[in-house]
Amino acid sequence: MRIFDPHIHMTSRTTDDYRAMHDAGVRALVEPSFWLGQPRTSPASFLDYFDALLGWEPFRAAQYGIAHHCTLALNPKEANDPRCTPVLDALPRYLVKDSVVAVGEIGYDSMTPAEDTALAAQLQLAADHDLPALVHTPHRDKLAGLHRTLDVIRESHLPAERVLLDHLNETTLKDALNSGCWAGFSIYPDTKMDEDRMIAILRSHGTERILVNSAADWGRSDPLKTRKVGDAMLAAGFGEDDVDQVLWRNPVAFYGQSGRLRLDTAAPPALHEGNSILRGGE
Repeated sequence: MRIFDPHIHMTSRTTDDYRAMHDAGVRALVEPSFWLGQPRTSPASFLDYFDALLGWEPFRAAQYGIAHHCTLALNPKEANDPRCTPVLDALPRYLVKDSVVAVGEIGYDSMTPAEDTALAAQLQLAADHDLPALVHTPHRDKLAGLHRTLDVIRESHLPAERVLLDHLNETTLKDALNSGCWAGFSIYPDTKMDEDRMIAILRSHGTERILVNSAADWGRSDPLKTRKVGDAMLAAGFGEDDVDQVLWRNPVAFYGQSGRLRLDTAAPPALHEGNSILRGGE
């Protein structure tokens, strides 16, 4: 089983997670920039974070044969903090980097006017840079948030087929697919979606334009949830081709619109900025 996790926050995970993911079949991933839990206080802290997603994390992933890509953006939560919004001016020089395969995560957290402004601006950046967009649908008032999101997308210059609407559930899937966007589902131990609910959705809606991710971060989450969905699909009677479509071909098709996917995993250099990852050796 080959797996492409289209949304996972490896900055929050250990190196052992990379090993376990490879053992489970993960060969590629996308790491979206997001809120780190501790509020940032200036654009400079975003830029250091972006640099890590472009250098350090690909180096870590390559140690375990996993191709690492990222999406960069001002996230919805911190779009409300005027200390952070100047990062929008710096984004264009980062969006030209080879491993950046989309603008994201963008979208809504609390559905404020500041979030409206940041979403519209970053959809335009995606259009300007010929990139797809990864859109975070809010955790509260999900259906209202989806409808507001779709209104902004329709007013943008970015075609719906270049938008991935993530963190969907049973209440938002139909409208998301009807919009022409791609549909993303985050599988969590306690919240969001679980394997059984995901299987029910795949039975009722099929496998077209649907992506499954672990979205694993600093909270209680599981970087192996993609594999667990694949196993659940097989146990529920789906074929290996169905599993491959959901867990590999769909994310490749969506992020492939960037023209920047590199799915080979060449041997990594010995060091990154003087760091070998190893501890206690020569």
